[in-house]
Amino acid sequence: MSEAIDFRVPVLGECTVDSPIILSHILGDNLANYVDDEARVVYTVDVSASEREYCVDESELLQKAGPRERLFFTPARVHAGVVTCGGLCPGLNDVIRALTRCLWYHYGVRSISGIPFGYHGLLPESTAEVIRLDPDSVDDIHKIGGTCLGSSRGGGERTGEIVDSLERMGITMLFCIGGDGTQKGALAIAGEIERRGLQIAIVGIPKTIDNDLSFIQKSFGFETAVSIASGAVTSAHTEAHSAINGVGLVKLMGRDSGFIAAHTALACHEANFVLIPEVPFELDGPNGLLRHLRDRLERSNHAVIVVAEGAGQDLVSAEGTDASGNRLYGDIGLYLRDRIARYSRDEGIHINLKYIDPSYIIRSGVAVPTDSVYCSRLGNNAVHAAMAGKTKVLISLVNDHFVHVPIRCAVGVRNTIDPESSFWRDVVEATQQPFLMVNDRE
Repeated sequence: MSEAIDFRVPVLGECTVDSPIILSHILGDNLANYVDDEARVVYTVDVSASEREYCVDESELLQKAGPRERLFFTPARVHAGVVTCGGLCPGLNDVIRALTRCLWYHYGVRSISGIPFGYHGLLPESTAEVIRLDPDSVDDIHKIGGTCLGSSRGGGERTGEIVDSLERMGITMLFCIGGDGTQKGALAIAGEIERRGLQIAIVGIPKTIDNDLSFIQKSFGFETAVSIASGAVTSAHTEAHSAINGVGLVKLMGRDSGFIAAHTALACHEANFVLIPEVPFELDGPNGLLRHLRDRLERSNHAVIVVAEGAGQDLVSAEGTDASGNRLYGDIGLYLRDRIARYSRDEGIHINLKYIDPSYIIRSGVAVPTDSVYCSRLGNNAVHAAMAGKTKVLISLVNDHFVHVPIRCAVGVRNTIDPESSFWRDVVEATQQPFLMVNDRE
C-alpha cells in the first residue's frame, strides 16, 4: 500500500463475560463459529505480479466482524439505544428490526430504546417520547419505507447535551444509523464519552444512499435506489422514443459521487449521457454536451440524459449549508432542462423534453430483497460488535467480508468513482458518450 491506514478498533475494556450464544471453535463440525479478535481481512487486494513480496502492517488489516465468545457487557445490564439520522433511505426499518431482534433473541437484552427524530431526540428541548423496541413492535416495519423512529438532520454537534441524555437514560450502547454527518456526530459523541470516562459503546451502521462513505464496499439501500432509478430512466426512454426529437432528462441522487447515476445507466442501457460529479463537462462548444445531444438527435431522433445532483456545480451557484453541515448545491437538473430548451429554440430545433426527478420516491422506497438481507446482516454484526465493547466503529462489507471499520477512517474522505477505472469505462461503453465533453482550450 502506498499509504498506511490504521484500522485498529478501539475497545472499552477487557471482555470477561461469557456469551449466551452457543457456537463452536471447530472447523468442519457443521456448527457456526465464534469470530476471534485476531481474525483479519486484507483491504488492498491489488498486487503486481512482478512483486516478490507483499507485506502489510497489522494496523492495515481490517478486523472481522461477528459474535465473540467473551463479551464486555453483561446482557442483563444492557440498555441499547437506536437512532436514525439524516435523509431517508430504503432499508432503515430493516436495520432497526435486525438490531432489535438480535439484541432480544440472541443476547436476552430487554431494554431497547428507539430515539425519535435523530440526534434531536437526545437534546433537552425534545418533547418526543422514546420508543420502546421489542420483537412485536418491529415485526412488520421492514415492509414499509422510511424509519419508524423518525429522522432529522443536525444536532450531533451538541455532544455534551447528548451525552448528558445518554447518562440520564442509562444507555450503555448507542447504534447510530446514518451517513457521513451522522457518523461524524457519532465520533464526536464517543469522544465526549471517553473524556468523561464512561463505558458506552458507539457503533455506526453506514447509511448513505449515494454509496460515498470510504472503506464501505456497499451502503445499504443502494441496490434499491438503483432498481427504482432504473424504472425512472426506462420511463424517460419510453417518453423520448415516442416523440419527435424526444429528450428524457433524469436527475438522480449523488452529491459528491455518481454511483447511483452510473450504476443505473449500466443496469438499464437506455441512457445516452451520464453526468457525474467526478467527470467535468461543458455545455457549449464543438465538444460540449449540447452539440453532442444535437448529433444524437440527428442520428436517432431521441436521447436520454442522466445527471447526478452534484454534477456540473461549476455551472450553477448556491450558498450556505444544510442542518447537517453539507454545502448546498445548485439544482443542475432544472438548469440543464432550461439550457437544453433554450438551445433548441436558438438553433431552431424542435424537441420534446421530459424532466423527471424521482429522488424522494427513491428515498422513501421499501428495500428490495437483496438490500433487506444486507441490512439484516449489518444489524446483527453491529450488535455483536457493541456487546464485545467495540466503540467508535462502524460495520462494513469489504472484499465480501463483514468487518469493523474505525469511524475516523470512513469519514476522512469521500468515496468517488475513478474516471480511469474499468467501471467508468464500462459505463461510457454502455452510453456511447465521449469520455470527456470538454473543449480544447489551447
